[in-house]
Amino acid sequence: MDDSGNGLRADTLVATVRGVLPSLTPAAQTVARLILEDPATVARSTITELSAASGTSEATIVRTARLLGFAGYPQLRLALAAAAAQPDRLVPGDLAPDDPLSEVIQKVARAESEAINDTVAQLTSERLGLVVDAIVGARRIDAYGVGASGLVAEDVAQKLLRIGLSSHAFQDAHLALTSAVLLKEGDVAIGISTSGQTPDVIEPLSRAKEAGATTVAITNNPRSSIAELAEHVLISAGRETEFRPGALASRISQLLVVDCVFVGVAQRTYDSSQEALASTRRAVKEFTRRASPARRLP
Repeated sequence: MDDSGNGLRADTLVATVRGVLPSLTPAAQTVARLILEDPATVARSTITELSAASGTSEATIVRTARLLGFAGYPQLRLALAAAAAQPDRLVPGDLAPDDPLSEVIQKVARAESEAINDTVAQLTSERLGLVVDAIVGARRIDAYGVGASGLVAEDVAQKLLRIGLSSHAFQDAHLALTSAVLLKEGDVAIGISTSGQTPDVIEPLSRAKEAGATTVAITNNPRSSIAELAEHVLISAGRETEFRPGALASRISQLLVVDCVFVGVAQRTYDSSQEALASTRRAVKEFTRRASPARRLP
C-alpha cells in the first residue's frame, strides 16, 4: 500500500501486478497484461479507451483496479503515471533470440537489479522481524520448494545449519509431508514458491500448520494459495521470460529475502552463531587439509 492506503506504491506497482496476475480472473488478467506491457499508455488512457483496447467492459476495469487495491480506475491511473516517471523501469527488457551477448548481459543484469529493488521496496522490517523471531525460538525449521525454488530452500537450510540451527530442505513432496506432520508447536515451516500455487509446497505447508508449526511463505504473489495459508508472508519480485524458465530474477529476489532472514537470525543469536560458524569453518578446513592431493601421495 502507499502512504494514503490507496492501492500499491508506484515503485512496486508493476512488480506486484505481475505477481498477482495468476490469481486474477481471465478478464482482469487481460487488463493487467496491458498494464504490464505498456503502463505509460494505460496511465494516459481514459476508462473508455482502455475498455476498447482491452476488449473488456468498463466494469471489469473498475473491478481490476479494486482487486489491485485501488478505490477505482482514476487512482490506478495516478499510480501508473507515477510509475511512468521512472521510464527506465518500464522499457521492455525481454531477451530475444538474436540479442548479442553484450545485450544479454545488460538485460539479465537489469532484470535482476530491478527484482532486488522491487523486493526491497516490499520487504518491511516488521514482517521480517516476525519471521526472525519465529526461527530464533524454533526447535526445528523445514523449508519446502520445487525446482528453482527448491534450490532456495536448500540455501535456507544450509545457512541456518551453519549457525547451529536444526534445519532441513525438502524438494520431494513425500519427504516434505513426512517431515511436516512431525513438526510441533513453535517449529517453523517455510514454503517457497514464485507463483504461490505449487501443490508440492502448499500441501506440506498446510500439514505443518495443522501440526502447530509457524508457517512462512516466500512468494511473488501476495494473493496466492500459499500466501493465504501462511502466517507470515515475505514478498519477492521478478518475472519469468521465454529465455529464463528457471526465473533467474525471481530466484535472485528469493535469495535476497533468505539472506535478510539469515542475517536477522544471526544477529539475534550472535554469540552462538559465531561459535557455530567458527566450528564449521574449522571442520571444513581440517577436512580439506587432510584430503588434499599432496597429503594422499605415498
